[in-house]
Amino acid sequence: MAVAKAYEELIEFIAVGTSPDTLVAFQPSKEVKERVAELIACEKTEGISSAEKSELDHYLQLEHLMRLAKARARQYLTAEIDRGL
Repeated sequence: MAVAKAYEELIEFIAVGTSPDTLVAFQPSKEVKERVAELIACEKTEGISSAEKSELDHYLQLEHLMRLAKARARQYLTAEIDRGL
């Protein structure tokens, strides 16, 4: 499936193209965390506009990609430890 391959390539690029330690330690800014929390709270209570829904969906997609990249980076770090690096 082409979509799965594209995701895999992107994850590989992020995990290898940066320091695995830095990638694992990455946290979104306070502002981003607050915005996502705000969108989620509004979605649950009063509802959000289609533009806000799209914004939230983008954040969630990026979070998913970062989780996958961090998992891959942890694999690299574990392999380095296993090799004694």
